[in-house]
Amino acid sequence: MRKTLLSLTALTSGLLCAGHALAACEKPRNAFDSVYCLSTEYAQVDRELNQEFGTLRKLLNDGQKAALKKSQLAWIKDRDAQCSYERDGGYFVNLQCAVDKTQERLGVLRERERECQSTGCVEAKL
Repeated sequence: MRKTLLSLTALTSGLLCAGHALAACEKPRNAFDSVYCLSTEYAQVDRELNQEFGTLRKLLNDGQKAALKKSQLAWIKDRDAQCSYERDGGYFVNLQCAVDKTQERLGVLRERERECQSTGCVEAKL
């Protein structure tokens, strides 16, 4: 009984914290709420991007895989150049920029997957 009560308390606390986080994201009260919400959103879209990259990669031959990897590394370099910088020993990241760029790239990869499955993969578009 005690374990059940302890588990229920932990579950309730977790739900309250999650509810608070969701409320904070609907209307951030300060910069820290905004950073929390955007970092959570970025983590989710980055996870989706990595999954899509893996899915697309499975459809490609070796030459196409090399082209995809090259374009992905170029995209990362461009995203970093546009969305972050280093100053005074610290890194600064514009999370909204990172989210937007990652969502755009995710769309590109999804389009390439659809293309590969329907008409075939065009290496120049990877």
